[in-house]
Amino acid sequence: MQPKHFRYHEDDGIATIQLDRPERLNALTFDSYAELRDTFVDLRYREGVRSVILTGTGRAFCSGGDVKDIIGHLFGVPESDLLAFTRMTCDLIENMRKLEKPIVAALNGTTCGAGAVMAAAADIRVAAREAKIAFLFSKVGLSGADMGAAWLLPRIVGLGRASELLMLGEFIDAQRAYEIGLYNAVVSAEELPKAAVQFARKLADGPSLGMAVTKRMLQQEQSVDLAQAMQLEGWIQAECMLHPDYREGYEAAMAKRPPRFHEQSDRPHQS
Repeated sequence: MQPKHFRYHEDDGIATIQLDRPERLNALTFDSYAELRDTFVDLRYREGVRSVILTGTGRAFCSGGDVKDIIGHLFGVPESDLLAFTRMTCDLIENMRKLEKPIVAALNGTTCGAGAVMAAAADIRVAAREAKIAFLFSKVGLSGADMGAAWLLPRIVGLGRASELLMLGEFIDAQRAYEIGLYNAVVSAEELPKAAVQFARKLADGPSLGMAVTKRMLQQEQSVDLAQAMQLEGWIQAECMLHPDYREGYEAAMAKRPPRFHEQSDRPHQS
């Protein structure tokens, strides 16, 4: 994992992806889109990674696609090239959601366009007080339904507020984002790195199979009825009961100590 277009670091089960173009408000290029897309696939197979932090450098988390390097370049290109680009951006978000490891978005500043959708695709969003956010696609003559925003946002804040954010495309401040449930926590800029690590640490220390299945079910059950959800949850919970994490949780409770799920990962299933 030696990316060229952002910083990457692993520490004790937590991977940190840090966008690093502060002079451009961490705007994305064709190459950084592609590298992010592929990185979230690669993270599926990194057994030592149990949770992920996605953040930015400077006064922005991510300001979306670079106006000069992407938007200006797309005028006059063949329709097939436009579709290839929009599919790539959608693949990035789909790969974030398919990663069955928790993702914490640490929003250090301005978050808009593609940056806002990446934030929405994370599982937890912790933000600095300066981290205003906008899904501003309609402001530039595009559909608010971009990169999965119309699928993700109603599931986080409800249809009415999602309609407002996607149709108006206006910035809201961190307090408002917290009040409507878009942000899980708002802290000072100085506290943000520590707060993000605290979330990621708790998630990394949890049961890896349980975390993976929870993320999978949260996504899958959006498209099934109650009876199907009950069948899915009954089956998958029984599977989890065969995993060493389940016994570790029991033994930890009996011993009145914190569970050590990460030590169980390489042990085989019970017979």
